[in-house]
Amino acid sequence: MLDALRPQEIEPVALETIYDVVMAVRERDVPWGLAPIENSIEGPVTVTLDTLATEGPEVAIAGELVRTIHHCLIAATHVPLVEIASVISHPHAAGQCSRFLRAELTFANVQAASSTAEAVRLVAEHGRRDAAAIGTRLAAQEYGCVVLRERIEDHPENETRFVWLSEPGAKLASLPLREPPREHAPGKTSLVFWGPGADRSGWLVACLNEFASREINLTKIESRPRRERLGHYMFFADLEGWAHEERVCEALAGLRSRCQEVLVLGSYPAE
Repeated sequence: MLDALRPQEIEPVALETIYDVVMAVRERDVPWGLAPIENSIEGPVTVTLDTLATEGPEVAIAGELVRTIHHCLIAATHVPLVEIASVISHPHAAGQCSRFLRAELTFANVQAASSTAEAVRLVAEHGRRDAAAIGTRLAAQEYGCVVLRERIEDHPENETRFVWLSEPGAKLASLPLREPPREHAPGKTSLVFWGPGADRSGWLVACLNEFASREINLTKIESRPRRERLGHYMFFADLEGWAHEERVCEALAGLRSRCQEVLVLGSYPAE
C-alpha cells in the first residue's frame, strides 16, 4: 500500500497484528495506521471492526484505500506442489484462495499466521521443503523465497478496502499521499450502534429508517456479537455523507434516541 504514499516522507513501522496497529495509534506511538477492513471475497475483517468498536474509542477512521490484491504461493525453495504438506497464511488470505487450495493442495494442512508477511517469514526461517506460504511477491523477495504460483486468488478482481487510522479530528490532507483527496470530495461516515431494544420486533428497521427517511444511502451494514450473551449484537454501518451534514446529524440524533450507544468511527473522503 506504500505505492499511495510519498516514500521520502514516511517511515513505515511493521507491527505483528491488526490489534497492535490500532493500539499503536491509540497510544500515539505512530500518527497513522493502515488496517484492512473489508475484502470483496471474504467480506469484513472482523478483528478490525471489533477492535475499533471495543478497544479503540480514541482512534478514528480518517480515510480509506481500495487496492486489488494478488496472492502467490511461496516456498523457501523450488518444490513440486505434491510435496507440500502445510500452507501458512493469514486466515483471510487463505479464504481468498480457497479454490486453489482445494484443487491444487488437497491434502495440505492450512495453518494460521498473523499476516501474510509473517507467513512468508516463517517459511523462510524454517526452510522446510514441505511448507509453503500465501503472500505477496514483495514478501517473497524480502525474505529470499521462491514464488511457485502467482495470482492464486479465487477472483482476478480481488479487492481489499483498507482504512487510515489516526486520532479523532486528524485530516487526511496531512498524510503524505501522492494524490491528496479531492477538494469537496464526497464523504463517507462509518459507525457502530447497539441497544437494549434490539430484541424487539422492528427495532432495527426503525433505526435504519432514520437514514432512509432522510434519503441517506447506506453502503454497508453488518452485525457482530457484542461478546456478552448469545443474541446480543452490535451493528456496523457505512453511509454516504459527512457527519457534519445537517441531514446526517439529524439521522444520528434520531439513532441515538433509539440506542444505548452510537459511535461514529470516522467521517472521511470516499475512495
